[in-house]
Amino acid sequence: MSEEHYYLELCENPVQFENASSVNNVFFDEANKQVFAVRSGGATGVVVKGPEDKSSVAFRMDDKGEVKCIKFSIGNKILAVQRTPKSVVLPDKRSLKLLKSQSINVNWYMYCPETAVILLSTTFQGNVLQPFAFKSGTMSKMSKFEIELPVVPKPAKLNLSERDIAVANIYGQLYVMYLKHHSRTTDSPCAEVILYQLPREGSCKKTNVLKLNTTGKFALNVVDNLVVVHHQSTQTSIIFDIKLREPDCALNVHQPVLPPRSIHPYRIPLTGIGYLELLYVCTLIDSSSWSVFQPDIIISASEGYQWYLQVKLPPTVNLLQDKGKLIDFLLRRRDCKMVILSVCSQMLNGEDKGSLPVVATVFDKLNQVFKEYLEAEQTYTVAMESGPSRGSTARERPVRTQAVIDQSDMYTHVLSSFTEKKDVSHKFIIAVLMEYIRSLNQVQITVQHYLYELVIKTLVHHSLFYMLHQFLQYHVLSDSKPLACLLLSLEGTYPAAHQLSLDMLKRLSTANDEIVEVLLSKQQVLGALRFIRSVGGNDNISARKFLDAALQTADQMLFYTIFRFFEQRNLRLRGSPSFNPGEHCEEHVVYFKQVFGEQALMKQATV
Repeated sequence: MSEEHYYLELCENPVQFENASSVNNVFFDEANKQVFAVRSGGATGVVVKGPEDKSSVAFRMDDKGEVKCIKFSIGNKILAVQRTPKSVVLPDKRSLKLLKSQSINVNWYMYCPETAVILLSTTFQGNVLQPFAFKSGTMSKMSKFEIELPVVPKPAKLNLSERDIAVANIYGQLYVMYLKHHSRTTDSPCAEVILYQLPREGSCKKTNVLKLNTTGKFALNVVDNLVVVHHQSTQTSIIFDIKLREPDCALNVHQPVLPPRSIHPYRIPLTGIGYLELLYVCTLIDSSSWSVFQPDIIISASEGYQWYLQVKLPPTVNLLQDKGKLIDFLLRRRDCKMVILSVCSQMLNGEDKGSLPVVATVFDKLNQVFKEYLEAEQTYTVAMESGPSRGSTARERPVRTQAVIDQSDMYTHVLSSFTEKKDVSHKFIIAVLMEYIRSLNQVQITVQHYLYELVIKTLVHHSLFYMLHQFLQYHVLSDSKPLACLLLSLEGTYPAAHQLSLDMLKRLSTANDEIVEVLLSKQQVLGALRFIRSVGGNDNISARKFLDAALQTADQMLFYTIFRFFEQRNLRLRGSPSFNPGEHCEEHVVYFKQVFGEQALMKQATV
């Protein structure tokens, strides 16, 4: 199988420990994510391995019988060892203080360390679950709820087992996942995963149904907010995203996002003989040597490995054909940016080229996320500038996740290379660029000038000057100084670009200096003077700048006209036609006398 076949894999750097054997027992602590390897009841050593090297510990204990369970408190401060069903021993002779107690009959329990919530199974059938939440040393009783068991023929009775229950945090909400097996005599014998949302306050409610479309033995994980269901007999796994809505299903009924696939084979190095390749992890999950823990842990006690299960996003691109649904799926994943950008490139090129409505849908989804981030950032900035208000909680700066695809990302990784494609119609290229600009405008994001420049360069490259003129005339391309400068640079190819540039600069109203500079650089000195007079700025302009530009034209009559204009301005403003020393026009006066004679200088009027 190629790499693109698998969308689930085990992490590259697993936690390794001494494998389970007749003299070595292996335990896992879900709260600290630690594996305990206990040799000979602890007499010949206990080695504790965690996700980080600093959490590894080694010590010895007296062998006082078989160890049933062993755990550390948070921070490895207190060790607890259970050797009998009813007692737990603290080897360091420490004592615990009873803070609060509850009297309740318990069949089994399940703990979620991420949310510090414990779930207790009560009643005869075990399907009434009582949750308790722990916070800052206090215990609070939450609303109990009942798991809806499947209907079975009488006189059979069905009890809820902890093997059919998992507790995990999905999209920031605590869920109880119930693996529901239906009787083979029913109309729909296929198993389902029922999700119950467990709020801190209020009652628990059934929110989602995940259709497994098969029967058999299953195991559950949660990876990157995806529910992963492993199926033993087919040696495959499927994933569900509870935020994806199926168009042909009820509101919260979900089908697998992708077709079933095996977990990518993992190669374990064997000393001297190469590798042992674990082809199908799922075949071993229900055995005594393999275990699954929440949210994303798989342990092989027989091989001595603890892995984190991971989702590989690149293979999903070709497995999920609906581009809109694919983007929705990717936007909710952690490491999604480069994959999303590759989807956009693929969507615009080759055999997978999408239609313009599909392209528009993808752009709209990306820019909506971008807009939400910009608004959150703006809200945070305003709150910081105004200072904290009484009774308000400290506001956290919004996190820029990989789902935020901005204009620079699209320009750099998608659009700039797309416009250079030789095998794509220029009409489609321009339509795509304009569609992206439309999408940005729709959510009121200011379009960056380099996107407009890309449009203009594409139009000019294909000699579509009439379309360019229309885009500018009807303000499809927003005015900006960089855009005006680009138009000026295109004057040699498209002469009308010069006037279009001046019109744009004039509309900007704050670009008068730039317009004057542009006209002077083109030796259009009279045009520059007329423009500056039209906007009422002729009393403040530099005489030297205009006289220099007139000299460079080598047109003596033009120089005379400009010189005379400034003499008249001086006379009107100061009562004398002479230039002030600070204007640095001495050399221009000398030139005027040489060409036209001193008698041509304007004389100061006498009263």
